[in-house]
Amino acid sequence: MKPTIPKGTRDLSPGDVYKRQYIFDIIKRNFQLFGYQPIETPSMENIQTLTGKYGDEGDQLIFKILNSRLNESSKKVLLCEKFKESLEKPLNSEELTEKALRYDLTVPFARYVVMHHNDITFPFKRYQIQPVWRADKPQKGRYREFYQCDADVIGSNSLINELELITLMDKSFGELKIPVKLKLNNRKILSAIAEISQQPDKLIDITVAIDKLDKIGKDGVIAELKTKGVNDAAIKTIEPIIDFTGSNIEKLNKLKTLFTASDIGKKGIEELNYLLEGANTVGLNHITLELDITLARGLDYYTGTIFEAKANAGTFTPSILGGGRYDDLTGVFGLKNMSGVGISFGVDRIFDVMLELGLFPESVNRPTSTKVLLTNFGPNEEPFA
Repeated sequence: MKPTIPKGTRDLSPGDVYKRQYIFDIIKRNFQLFGYQPIETPSMENIQTLTGKYGDEGDQLIFKILNSRLNESSKKVLLCEKFKESLEKPLNSEELTEKALRYDLTVPFARYVVMHHNDITFPFKRYQIQPVWRADKPQKGRYREFYQCDADVIGSNSLINELELITLMDKSFGELKIPVKLKLNNRKILSAIAEISQQPDKLIDITVAIDKLDKIGKDGVIAELKTKGVNDAAIKTIEPIIDFTGSNIEKLNKLKTLFTASDIGKKGIEELNYLLEGANTVGLNHITLELDITLARGLDYYTGTIFEAKANAGTFTPSILGGGRYDDLTGVFGLKNMSGVGISFGVDRIFDVMLELGLFPESVNRPTSTKVLLTNFGPNEEPFA
């Protein structure tokens, strides 16, 4: 039988590992420089920990683990329709799938914080570099197993944390020599769009559809909104927002005009304005900030600022970083009012982008190991050699 590996995974030869380690080293060094502490969590979590945090589309991409020990009741389930339902729906069937491979590092981190909060000093700044798994359709830049490098601050709602993360991104991408466009938005803006459209109950549907603009185009977004039951009057309100153009300040001014009667919209504008002015004051050398009203980040737990970074060069420009503010992710595990914000570097995509752009230094492209030549004269000299 010809050996193969699962689709969406890949072997890394020594040269590839050296290159990826180069990326890890830069990101890890900057995490530590900014005062983040390392933790690790298990590769698998109880399935209840993961489901219900990523939206319906995300939940369907969770890799479930079939229970290793099945009792007689479980074996009967395998032979009936319930097994099929368990596989097709993002629901837990305790008889079959109590565990799942982690989908990201943020939800396990929230679970960790709740379980260890008596031992943590807040605000708590942590970093985590581990693989995650998603049952996605494999294609270029989209893997089923890949590494994430996360940095999060939890226990503080100050926007200074977002500004610090922007600075951390600027320094890290600068050292990696990747020119980056960092898209910025706020979930409060998206809530305000649903509010002024008089469809607040359709917030998630509107958010998910708008987030696909760069993939399916404006007509595709409108078609999806219609299939989700968003009425024509609401679509007419949303349509000009999708077409927003101009500088960051011009976009903010347009939003101010739209959200005159929306308190949550005004709050979102205030937060975005703080970050744009703060980044301008601090000075960014390697990333370009762009306010993108259509950026939604399809994870249900985001509540404020949202980030997405893409390489601003080459033909291969996937998202290489994402993140945002989550006000009460720990609340679902019983610890209320614990706001956090974080970012996640997608190392495997960064690796692919750097390969295309030829950004790895010569010392990494041609790594040297210890060079020793030993001449073995015979069995008497061999022990010394």
